[in-house]
Amino acid sequence: MLRARQRSWLTALTALVAANAVAVTGCSSSQSNEGSSSGQVILKVRLFGTFGYKEAGLFDAYMKLHPNIRIDYSTTEQESGYYTALQTSLASGSGLGDVQGLEVGHIADATHNLGDKFVDLNTLGASSLKNNFYDWKWQASMTPDGKQIGLGNDIGPLAICYRADLFEQAGLPTDSASVSALWAHGWDGYVQAGQKYLQHAPAGSHWVDTASGIYNTIIGQSRQQYYDGSGKVVWDSNPAVKSAWDESMKIATTDMTAGLSQYSQNWNTSFATGSFATIACPSWMIGYIKSQAGSAKGRWSVATIPGGGGDWGGSYLAIPKASKHQKEAYDLIAWLTSARQEATLFANVGMFPSNRKAAADPSVTGATDTYFSGPDGKSAAAIGKIFGDSAAKLTVATTGSKDGTIRDAIDRGIARVETQHRSPDESWSQVKTDIAAAIGN
Repeated sequence: MLRARQRSWLTALTALVAANAVAVTGCSSSQSNEGSSSGQVILKVRLFGTFGYKEAGLFDAYMKLHPNIRIDYSTTEQESGYYTALQTSLASGSGLGDVQGLEVGHIADATHNLGDKFVDLNTLGASSLKNNFYDWKWQASMTPDGKQIGLGNDIGPLAICYRADLFEQAGLPTDSASVSALWAHGWDGYVQAGQKYLQHAPAGSHWVDTASGIYNTIIGQSRQQYYDGSGKVVWDSNPAVKSAWDESMKIATTDMTAGLSQYSQNWNTSFATGSFATIACPSWMIGYIKSQAGSAKGRWSVATIPGGGGDWGGSYLAIPKASKHQKEAYDLIAWLTSARQEATLFANVGMFPSNRKAAADPSVTGATDTYFSGPDGKSAAAIGKIFGDSAAKLTVATTGSKDGTIRDAIDRGIARVETQHRSPDESWSQVKTDIAAAIGN
């Protein structure tokens, strides 16, 4: 929990959350249809990963403010499986929530190919909220004919999260400023620091969890990635993609990588066991580290990203047309994505606001986090400044309908090098074949 300059509303909300906390089982909210009093509206919220609403107490707070609403919430950890299931449900019109999450890698597919399956939020009043959001975030969830199908939950400004205790054991600096200086001149500095780390690393510890995280971070610093501005697929001719691949291969072909699959059980437990010393860290990773590393408070800290800025990830909230409670669902998502609630999400789980009013709030810009304090336990990481500076420098990428498909194929290609010891050239050829089969190019 952050102890930055919280305004009175945040203090009040924190007290409200504490007073009305509910038990949580697994990945689902304890709220359900069972036991609901007559006349209550049950809103089904179906998300992926950790959006942070439950963890920050916002669902509880909303139900306290709206006694006629019950939120039935569940989440799927792997976004790729979630999106495949969502496409199937949209096609059949069944099995849908009143609120569905959409990830940035699939938002262009949703706006271009599935727009008729979602409510145009402008018909419910969303046009009045446009100026609350970053222009590019608002535009990304708009269909070609001007329908707004999503409200932005967060963006993914980048940093490097690192195990300060492992850095200390390996003879590297541990405070955020000194660690950031190791790679002040770019990714070559990051690789060189990893090589130095391995010379004195604790037994069984690697420099990074997976090279795919580094790839996604580097490509997240480029404006043109998989599509050009005209909508043409250019991933295989874009030098930025090949450069990000080649940089990740410097890690994938060495002992620097732990070769873990992100969101696997082994990856989850490795946050606490010390299997890796650094991880590419979009702001949303902050809350994930806390949830997985648990009692490792003070072992983790946060440094700036090589290159200074970039974006990886981010999400939206949408309402399927199949929902029978569209107005109630809209009221919920408008509240969740308001400045106050998005600032609260950052304070609790590190989700950096896509609401630009929240991003400018002192509770965000001045935020620190004692969990990420390093081995001396005295220097709480200045996450507001680190992620805020990264957000200010990020390059808004051109997105396309198959961004997620292309990204997943490249991630699999990196994994082949890491875990199957395939050569980079061989695996790159397979990436080309896989993407051509998947998207027809």
